[in-house]
This record gives sequence, C-alpha cells and structure tokens, in this order.
Amino acid sequence: MAEIEDRWLSVDEIGKYLGVSSDTVYRWIDKHAMPAHRMGRLWKFKKDEVDEWVKAGGAAAEEKKQESGDKK
Repeated sequence: MAEIEDRWLSVDEIGKYLGVSSDTVYRWIDKHAMPAHRMGRLWKFKKDEVDEWVKAGGAAAEEKKQESGDKK
C-alpha cells in the first residue's frame, strides 16, 4: 500500500491533484522551480516534494514578484 502512495506522478496527475491545467504545471516547472524530475521525455513528480513547494510559497511567491515588477 505504501508503494502506491509513494509512486511517481505524471503531469496530468499532479495537475489534477493541485487543481490546475497541464499547461500551468509546465509553466511552473519552467518559471517557478516546481520540483520535477525528467525521465526521458516525461516529467515526474513526488507528491511530498510538491506539497512542500506549495507550502513554501511555490508559484504564488513568484507570481507576486512578477506582478509587482509589472506595475513599475
């Protein structure tokens, strides 16, 4: 049972888990240092790493920086 809980998640699965689109996941990987691991052509995720990234501010902190930069 622990094996299933600790498995690698796909872009679609992590997007569904976070309630965002696949495009948003790819943007977060590229621009916001979302914790992801490249396996060949595929991106894979560990749920606990993503949870910590979200709790630490993840994309929200970066988006606020960009927004304040846009206002200047």
